[in-house]
Amino acid sequence: MRTTRVLAASAVSAAAVAALGLAAPVAVARDGMDANPSNIVVLPSVIARGGQLTVTVDGCTGGGFMTSPAFGRASLTPINGANRTARGTATVNANARPGTYDITVGCSGRTLTRPAAFTVIGGVRGGLGGSADTGATPTDMAIGGGLVAAAVLAGGLFWMRRRAERRI
Repeated sequence: MRTTRVLAASAVSAAAVAALGLAAPVAVARDGMDANPSNIVVLPSVIARGGQLTVTVDGCTGGGFMTSPAFGRASLTPINGANRTARGTATVNANARPGTYDITVGCSGRTLTRPAAFTVIGGVRGGLGGSADTGATPTDMAIGGGLVAAAVLAGGLFWMRRRAERRI
């Protein structure tokens, strides 16, 4: 029984040392790696034309740039206190067509493209309240005139009836 416990404890210790031994070189290799742009985050993901986007990129130590067909080239600046992260803002062109757009980021001589990073939505046509014609048609005028005449006639009859009731 005692031998079984010792063997079980040895197996658990060996597994823990093996896991630690395998994880340590990965951590060291990551710390020594050159920064590559990764994890492009665009907020908001749906925006109207003329709106402003905020783009955050991990692995962009010295800053860089971002481009998209929906806006021109904009700069990315490092965030103080954040490890290898840069942020930038861009304004979507007022004449951008509705649809999804990619963003390409350049940092440290390397580029990364995020497909379908954000969606531009189109506006609605307004101003006429949905009417296609200007002014009222003759049919509209006849209906409106008939309703006004009926209201005047009904009001006159009601007033005459009330006046007759007072005399009684």
